[in-house]
Amino acid sequence: MIVEERILILALRGRDAQILGDLVAKEDHHFLVCADADALAAALAEGAGAALVTEESIAGVGESALADWLSRQPAWSDFPFILLATKRAGTRSREASDVLRTLGNVVVLERPIHSETLQSAVNSALRVRRRQYEARARLGELQNAESRLTQLNTSLEARIAERTSELSDTNNMLMQEVAERERAQAALAQSQKIEAIGQLTGGIAHDFNNLLTVIAGNLDLIERRADDPRITTYASNAGQAAQRAAKLTNQLLAFSRTQQLSLEPVDLNRLVDGMRDLLDRTIGPHVRKVQQLSAGSIWVMADANQVELAILNLAINARDAMPDGGVLTIATSVSERAVDDLADGSYGIVRVTDTGTGIAPELMARVFDPFFTTKAIGKGTGLGLSQVFGISRQSRGTARIESVEGQGTSVSVWLPVTATPLDSRRQSPRPEGARTATGRILVVDDDDGVRLFMAESLRTLGYQVIDASGGREGLAFLQRDVPDVLIVDFAMNGMNGVEMAAAARRLAPALPIILVTGYAEIT
Repeated sequence: MIVEERILILALRGRDAQILGDLVAKEDHHFLVCADADALAAALAEGAGAALVTEESIAGVGESALADWLSRQPAWSDFPFILLATKRAGTRSREASDVLRTLGNVVVLERPIHSETLQSAVNSALRVRRRQYEARARLGELQNAESRLTQLNTSLEARIAERTSELSDTNNMLMQEVAERERAQAALAQSQKIEAIGQLTGGIAHDFNNLLTVIAGNLDLIERRADDPRITTYASNAGQAAQRAAKLTNQLLAFSRTQQLSLEPVDLNRLVDGMRDLLDRTIGPHVRKVQQLSAGSIWVMADANQVELAILNLAINARDAMPDGGVLTIATSVSERAVDDLADGSYGIVRVTDTGTGIAPELMARVFDPFFTTKAIGKGTGLGLSQVFGISRQSRGTARIESVEGQGTSVSVWLPVTATPLDSRRQSPRPEGARTATGRILVVDDDDGVRLFMAESLRTLGYQVIDASGGREGLAFLQRDVPDVLIVDFAMNGMNGVEMAAAARRLAPALPIILVTGYAEIT
């Protein structure tokens, strides 16, 4: 039995309830006979399809449990009643009308009533109730759908927020990668530019060195042999100019990283402290000088002379940036973390800081370029910072610059830290007794001016000199006769100095060989 399909019967007079039950049963409907209105209300709460009630059985239900149940029906429910009323003449009483209003969805059948009419009314009421159940089911589905939709909306908002957060994180990572790539590309472009300029300046320095060798060498010969004091003075003045030109060439070589450095352990603190007097004389009294040296010694692999030259260049630049005076600070420290493209490890740092005019941001990328300077015309060659950079890189370190326009500039030189040497003092070999300038020397150089100068200088010292203009010509001579010493230039057209020295070693294994050059890319 389906509870929601049963017929409730409330008929309190005589055998009415039994008769009504028999009529309902003929249509195979289940029914329940209720003892009173409260019992009917309880059965309705459990579930029913329709109710057959007699008018006299529900008199005065306005304040009963039945009325209370009817008032609390859900929105989809309008329970159907079939009221069997007593036939009377005229209109119904007010009390009867109140009962009809209380029941709501009610069909009134006046007795006596035909059984088919009653059965038809029962079937009609059940159909009405079934449609209400369908409405209930649809309403439930709609409510479930609304609930699921609400949950989906809530979940969607959460997923959207989560996805938005993921997209934001991914976008931030992408922007960081793009910025890192741009920095790497800028660093690569700068490195390639510096490398190209370095190769250019190195080649220029090589040719310039050859010219200076001829000029300075012949001036020295003139000065030695001239009897006229005026000619000696002229040669001396020209020689000083040649020395300045040689210094310029050394700066070019330092930038191009082809200058041969003598790398050895250097105590950075001792080196800086030892430059105190030199800096006092060079910088002058209008700039206050401060040293901030780290505790203990900092041993780095470097060429002491070149590091001193770098510090001196930085100090002079700082002085020029403070025409009205200021503070020059030279500090040393150690960093355990490498920067730029340096290998991992510890680095000693010497930092030169001024309180001068600073450098404009748009010029920062060019400060290490050779011949670039912010000084007035005639006040600098533009090679100071490029030389510092070249010395640092050739020492397997780097140079970095920081500057704020109007506040000052700080340049730091990074040099690789090395183990503390057991004894940093090196004993210079004592010269043996003067040797007699005798013997035969073969000079090989493809530059006529350099070769003739070297040959003439050696002849002046008493040597017998044979000169050759290239490697093959020199080897041809060695096949005929072996001299006491071979002097060969490294950078020659055709066969270079190393190749000729190797061939000469095969012809004369015991032959002493001197390899000379003004520029060589030797790793």
